[in-house]
Amino acid sequence: MTTSQPRPLRADARRNRERLIEVAARAFGQDGPEVTLEAVAKEAGVGIGTLYRHFATREELVDAAYRSELAKLCDSAAELLDRMAPDAALRAWMDGFVAYMSTKRGMSDALRALVASGGDPFSHSRAMLTAAIGDLLWAGIAADVIRPDLEPEDVLFSLSGLSLAATTPEHRARMARLLDLLMDGFRHRP
Repeated sequence: MTTSQPRPLRADARRNRERLIEVAARAFGQDGPEVTLEAVAKEAGVGIGTLYRHFATREELVDAAYRSELAKLCDSAAELLDRMAPDAALRAWMDGFVAYMSTKRGMSDALRALVASGGDPFSHSRAMLTAAIGDLLWAGIAADVIRPDLEPEDVLFSLSGLSLAATTPEHRARMARLLDLLMDGFRHRP
């Protein structure tokens, strides 16, 4: 028995799909689940039929948007390490994590609806996040700028806690300072 693989998308179809995911992540993050699929399609510059060809249900679009934001964040670890010293890369990634959590918070109602419908967008999140953090930590430890006793879960729990506490604009305005203080605690002082 042969299993057929889905045909690769044409370039224009791939661009439409990517644009729909980008717009949906932003829209769900800012406006929550009230965003209509018609509004997402319109902002993406496509018709509603195109949206439904790529995402048969609202839940599929929410799942794709969430996974896309997670992948961008995790992929950014290697990109940051290519451009920056390991401790600077970790600190920059921390800013990205806070932005990701803010988007995720905005998508929370849409994600809850996805979970209620039987989806599990979080099944691989923790593993991906700890792997990205691990890459940043190991690079910093090897460069002797990050404490060798840190574990990826330590960083993930710390960042998650800070992100969850930043619920008001005033709290979010203090986030850079708090992340700097946290980063200072992560530094190795031989």
